[in-house]
Amino acid sequence: MDIDKFISSITASTGNHPDRLLQYLNEIQYQYSYISQPAIQLLADKLSLSEAHIRGVVGFYSFLHDKPRGSYDILFSNNITDQMAGNRELLDSLCNKLNVTPGIPRRDGRVTVDTTSCTGMCDQGPAMLVNGWAVTRLDENRIDAIAKLVESQTAIEQWPAEYFQVKDNIQRQDILLLSKVENGSALKSLIEHGAETVLQQIELSDLRGRGGAGFKTGMKWRFCKHAEAEQRFVVCNADEGEPGTFKDRVLLNSYADRVFEGMTVCAGIVGATQGFLYLRAEYRYLRKPLEEVLQKRRDAGLLGDNILDKNGFNFDIEIHMGAGAYICGEETSLIESLEGKRGIPRKRPPFPVTHGYQNQPTVVNNVETFMAAAQITLHGSECFQCCGTEFSTGTKLLSISGDCERPGIYEYPFGVSIQQILEDCGANDTQAIQLSGAAGSTIPADDFGHAVSFEDLATGGSFMVFNKQRDLLDMVRNFSHFFAHESCGFCTPCRVGCSLMQDLLDKVDSGHASEYDLEEIRKIAQLMQATSHCGLGTSAPISVLDTLKKFPHIYQQRLKHSSYEPAFDLDAALQDARDITGRNDAGAHIGTES
Repeated sequence: MDIDKFISSITASTGNHPDRLLQYLNEIQYQYSYISQPAIQLLADKLSLSEAHIRGVVGFYSFLHDKPRGSYDILFSNNITDQMAGNRELLDSLCNKLNVTPGIPRRDGRVTVDTTSCTGMCDQGPAMLVNGWAVTRLDENRIDAIAKLVESQTAIEQWPAEYFQVKDNIQRQDILLLSKVENGSALKSLIEHGAETVLQQIELSDLRGRGGAGFKTGMKWRFCKHAEAEQRFVVCNADEGEPGTFKDRVLLNSYADRVFEGMTVCAGIVGATQGFLYLRAEYRYLRKPLEEVLQKRRDAGLLGDNILDKNGFNFDIEIHMGAGAYICGEETSLIESLEGKRGIPRKRPPFPVTHGYQNQPTVVNNVETFMAAAQITLHGSECFQCCGTEFSTGTKLLSISGDCERPGIYEYPFGVSIQQILEDCGANDTQAIQLSGAAGSTIPADDFGHAVSFEDLATGGSFMVFNKQRDLLDMVRNFSHFFAHESCGFCTPCRVGCSLMQDLLDKVDSGHASEYDLEEIRKIAQLMQATSHCGLGTSAPISVLDTLKKFPHIYQQRLKHSSYEPAFDLDAALQDARDITGRNDAGAHIGTES
């Protein structure tokens, strides 16, 4: 379709609203494989935005490009668990078969092969995305077949269906996953008992946010309810970009009705009329089935005007696609993205509950949190307080991956020990687990008696297992490259600190570091934690500091004995020049007297 007609078709149906810029850009990228200059000019005219603003948004998100990517845009998941499963060898194999350099479109414009951050398929990796569609359980046979499909220009829709199978892998269920919540039942309970009574039950349950921060859900909702506003909003944060986390993917795949029920309960309590599901780009394959669930709820009177014939109970939900930005998992960055901007974290206060989307009171909660809220609304606070600990009621979903026999989703009451989890998932000879992803803590074997809870080891859900054959420096370096790539670049401590940390860890790995470099790492980490603008910068050094303290041997065994050695070897860099000129005398070397 002509670009002008295409852009007119996608913008006119939604009123040419500038807040929808990212959605328009996503559709253009998906249709044409890039955002062309004519497309930017057309959007600028239709949305009354500057071209510079639009180019800034395109440049911010990893899945948007200003140059063609080809008919097949292939992105290998580059999380540490994918690396442990052999993704680098498979990437090299595919590049060799297709005669393509990673990150560079092939000359004929047909295909690009590159890497991306964690795709949320850690329990069934190695994985990759092809034009946004997840392909799991990669091996050499599948890579060979994919290369042939690309060369034969076979449409994605005609690829074998088993390539795109993404399983839930639910290994352990408890009160949340086992609870029965019929569609509309929680809403009927809300209408019957009233918003204040239900809110009190959520407060009594002591439900805390399941995204990792652990803020009390009832308190957040009450703040929003009592904030002065023209309109209120409810946002479900499904941008689970933390490496090693995939529980929200499973909930949206198999429990979407209960998530939407929880969002609608929240809307009924706080008085919101509009909701958003912010869905990460890596889960694009879920969009169509989620839209179908939403439409069925509208048809059943569970969304829209006068829900369940309750006069004035008006609420609907719109799916908003992300575009590959880890930082948008932070609630203020997510709101900026909802408004069609770059996902730069806002300064707080004010907080979203009083000044959120469109500067109006906004509740932002995690997928798991909304699902738990629906359960409490129907069954009362007692159903939630029946398990867990004094300060951590209910259960927690864990996304378990890495060196274990049974990766997948596990639901446990808060208070379960790390050791019990390892036994259940079939992890043997474990030297460490990484809790809460790249931004979380590295837990050594001596601490496996500790419990998963807000008062002991809090987590958003990521649980990666590393056996004693693994080199933990590989993990730390993977995380450092991840953070250097995902830093939004707004503040200097994070932007520069992540880059310096990455370079110094690479220097350690190459065997050129000294004790001086380790001390520099500590100083940079402390500076980042003390002065960064948001949680990305403060959490990025955690795994480095943890391993320096708990696993010092992974650094010490690589150190040079010299007090300092530059990371850049100038003499080695001149080797190409020596080869070309045929010289190897002393004068052709740096630091050698002639």
